[in-house]
Amino acid sequence: MDNLLSIVTFIPALAALILAVFLRGEDAAAKKNAKYVALFATTITFLISIGIYTGFDPADTGFQFVEEGQWLLGLKYKMGVDGISVLFVLLTTFIMPLTILASWNVETRVKEYMIAFLILETLMLGVFMALDLVLFYLFFEAGLIPMFLIIGIWGGKDRIYASFKFFLYTFLGSVLMLVAMVAMFSQAGTTDIEALLSHNFASDDFSVLGIHIVGGLQTLLFLAFFASFAVKMPMWPVHTWLPDAHVQAPTAGSVVLAAILLKMGGYGFLRFSLPMFPVGSEVMGPVVLWMSAIAIVYTSLVALVQEDMKKLIAYSSVAHMGFVTMGIFAANQQGIDGAIFQMLSHGFISAALFLIVGVIYDRMHTRDIDAYGGLVNRMPAYALVFMLFTMGNVGLPGTSGFIGEFLTLIGTFQVNTWVAAVATSGVIFSAAYALWLYRRVVFGDLIKGSLKSITDMTTRERVIFAPLVVMTLLLGVYPSLVTDIIGPSTAALVQHYDNATATATAAAQHASN
Repeated sequence: MDNLLSIVTFIPALAALILAVFLRGEDAAAKKNAKYVALFATTITFLISIGIYTGFDPADTGFQFVEEGQWLLGLKYKMGVDGISVLFVLLTTFIMPLTILASWNVETRVKEYMIAFLILETLMLGVFMALDLVLFYLFFEAGLIPMFLIIGIWGGKDRIYASFKFFLYTFLGSVLMLVAMVAMFSQAGTTDIEALLSHNFASDDFSVLGIHIVGGLQTLLFLAFFASFAVKMPMWPVHTWLPDAHVQAPTAGSVVLAAILLKMGGYGFLRFSLPMFPVGSEVMGPVVLWMSAIAIVYTSLVALVQEDMKKLIAYSSVAHMGFVTMGIFAANQQGIDGAIFQMLSHGFISAALFLIVGVIYDRMHTRDIDAYGGLVNRMPAYALVFMLFTMGNVGLPGTSGFIGEFLTLIGTFQVNTWVAAVATSGVIFSAAYALWLYRRVVFGDLIKGSLKSITDMTTRERVIFAPLVVMTLLLGVYPSLVTDIIGPSTAALVQHYDNATATATAAAQHASN
């Protein structure tokens, strides 16, 4: 099918336009229609996106389904996917119908709520498909707006503070990336990402204000992009916006934020930092590895003392993203394969964990861990699903969480054994906070009177969790579903990285002689 990527990207935006133009009123029928239109559009988007997966050739390490045309003021509209991005597209389209289903109880400004999520889906898909710098930047930054509104309008009591903190952190981080993009255009004369991947940016050392810059321009460009992607993931120590955003966001907002938006940072490292600035990545790699290890241990310890379930899971997300950055900057096959696998796995598991919190929040309107206890007595199906995703979050063998962590640790061990050792201790801490949460919420006697009439999961809630359960278990026992797709592209990326850094090292030695 021609223009398949554009069709998948813009179906949600078209549905949002239909809602905005044709749907009127705030009565029950209008609200129901808004929900059904959003569910239909996101489901159709997912079904069509399966065509991208089935038509994708893993052996071809270049970009596929490429669409190209003139756009604005000589800028190019160029879209495509490769082995690194194709599964993120599928993750996005997979999660969004579940997000809409999870929003079925929303009754405030329903039309605007659905429009915000539909627009957000289009912008997230655009990030993973864009093959032009300007197009990528527009999709990347515009995604802030609907999420800002989702948190700020439908969030909790401190939603205004959390939404502005989210917006300012992520927007300010991206300003440096925009400056770097201008510098890249002035150097390479193009904004075409495919062309930039084969362009050798200057890596000769130089001094600025008496500061010696190892890796030269590449290191500066790397740092500018790093400022944006590190905040987006988020990495320690620029992670503090995430717990606030998660706690205040509605359940569906937390799901999208954890499952998809955080992955844009990791995708950016793989699309830009490693292939375009290999020397800069090598120079800064040891620093990033240690930042990742610190993030894994520190945020796991912080998670242990949380009293709010959402905040605990938010800190858990930061720890898991530490494994991702660690794997990426190990810059070897196992590390990068593990990082991508971890991002996909975290997309399913973190989405499920926030939905699990949403199930009991809808009934009790509190996220305090102390407000619960003994839920297994009234909610056995809920307890079973909660247990499965707790085990996935811990990284139990047989779940998708194990594969990603194991591969990233193997990749990191080949590069820096101390970083791998510190990160491995984070696995123990993750078991501690996850099992502690589960024990306090689910096990024990049902003492609190307010819980004695609580009901188990509804059919709608079970339908939401079913595909997440299937994917978590399926990828845990059959990881080659992912690794067969990403393997050739990550192998090509590692080879390109190794060749570029070896060439730069040889040139530096020659110059010193």
